[in-house]
Amino acid sequence: MECTENTFITHDHTELFYRHWQGSSDKAIILFHRGHEHGGRMAHLVDELGMPECHFFAWDARGHGQSPGKRGDSPGFEYNVADIQSFVEYISKTYGIATENMVVVAQSVGAVLAATWAHDYAPKIRGMVLASPAFDIKLYVPLAIPGLRLAHALFGNFFVNSYVKAHYLTHDKARAESYNSDPLITRPISVNMLLGVFDGAKRVVADAAAITIPTQMLVSGSDFVVYEKPQRRFFDKLGTAHKEYHVLPGFYHDTLGEQERHLATDKMRRFITNLFDNPLQTIDLTQADRRGYTCSEAEALATPVPAGSIKDKYWHYYRKAFAWLGQRSEGIRLGFELGFDSGSTLDYVYRNKPSGDGLFGKFVDYCYLNSVGWRGIRQRKVNLETSIKQVVKQLQDDGKPVRLMDVAAGHGRYVLEAVQSLNDKPEAVLLRDFSDVNVTDGQALIDNMGLANIAKFEQGDAFDKQALSNIELKPNLVIVSGLYELFADNTMLQNSLAGIAAAMDEDGYLIYTGQPWHPQLELIARSLTSHKDGNAWVMRRRTQAEMDQLVEQAGFEKCQQKIDQFGIFTVSIAKKRSQ
Repeated sequence: MECTENTFITHDHTELFYRHWQGSSDKAIILFHRGHEHGGRMAHLVDELGMPECHFFAWDARGHGQSPGKRGDSPGFEYNVADIQSFVEYISKTYGIATENMVVVAQSVGAVLAATWAHDYAPKIRGMVLASPAFDIKLYVPLAIPGLRLAHALFGNFFVNSYVKAHYLTHDKARAESYNSDPLITRPISVNMLLGVFDGAKRVVADAAAITIPTQMLVSGSDFVVYEKPQRRFFDKLGTAHKEYHVLPGFYHDTLGEQERHLATDKMRRFITNLFDNPLQTIDLTQADRRGYTCSEAEALATPVPAGSIKDKYWHYYRKAFAWLGQRSEGIRLGFELGFDSGSTLDYVYRNKPSGDGLFGKFVDYCYLNSVGWRGIRQRKVNLETSIKQVVKQLQDDGKPVRLMDVAAGHGRYVLEAVQSLNDKPEAVLLRDFSDVNVTDGQALIDNMGLANIAKFEQGDAFDKQALSNIELKPNLVIVSGLYELFADNTMLQNSLAGIAAAMDEDGYLIYTGQPWHPQLELIARSLTSHKDGNAWVMRRRTQAEMDQLVEQAGFEKCQQKIDQFGIFTVSIAKKRSQ
């Protein structure tokens, strides 16, 4: 198959290099190379798989091969994951290949990136093959990861060289020699990227049940580079019944470049052919609030720990200490007074100005405001504002007056600041919220920002389907941010989304947020209170796939998505499908 060399533009306007082998059908196989290497190192698979009907694509990840960037480095692991999303979107648009007709084949670090992308973005691909994913790298130095974290904190980013010799990667002498002589091989890797891979892998292995894509795993039986145990744990937790796990005895880490790699490619060919020969498999997640692992997780968090147990004592004293700190920290005090999930708390977190009783109180407030959840919330605000500006520009470019509505705006700061920064303002902005306090404070914010000529705030129930359907505004941009994450019941969301769809103009846009993962769910459930009833703030996570299905069910098609560097909060854009 003839290979052409091209470039594409990513989410942050970086131009990455890729190779393309023309196929005879509308099906595609996308190859993601392992760390230190580049797409050319996977080119042999194009002929060895013997599937000329398929297009093949292989990129050079940023900092590798012929792509730009400092060798072995990246601004962040999450940039590489978002690069995959950009690449898939580009392939679909440029070559007319539907995402449903794509299969991903990824190895080592590339497999970690692909698995994280599958978890965070919930793409509707046909399936994926993961070869020796680097979920846990054998660093052979005691306390290597804590040591690297400390050094990174003290000295900033730096690079470490790979200790792995080519003859420990493969028994194929010719391939080992080519590894040693290839000028595009990148032996150093930045600690920034290494820690990102470690953290991303840990998260995705723990929450692999969120991935419902058919998956084949090929595991090297004599791997000197990565551990098998987390690979098996990932496989066992996968949320799809269509999965395979193959251990290849005697194989070194370069699974797809081994001497006897036909044992791997034969399995891959059978698996991929079967995927393409049968309809796309999807699992209905719209009832995940009543069954499934996130439902069980939420019920466990809502159940009190055994009285008198060590855990009970731990959380008892944690709450007492937190309440004591709340007397000195303005943010914690506000959370106890109005709810840690209230619009007032959210507005305080957005402002991010530590306040409290003296220097100690300000220090406590600083620590509180810089917890991982609140940092993610502030990044969500940035992603929301970017998405709002993007959709407003698209509507204006299409010659349409912008009529914007937020169904549960809190104080509305993120919307109003985005609107205020626009040169061409929307025709109308309607902010709604159920809370009297939020409506009053939000209207004051509108007045203070000088937007009263186009914006207004009113009270309304975001889950009242009939009331939403009868909105006089007829919006073509609707925002739902930070609301659905607070309610476990999918019926409420279905009513809300149906009302939004009925209220909206044809070809209008929906911007919605999600929370597919959170590292502090138990801490929140055991120690923080909700504004709804003053009781424990217990959240049921929705995987991105579940959230996207609910939006699609209401008549929208997802176009784009952003996620913070912690993997906690997503911001997605969907377009209403024409009737």
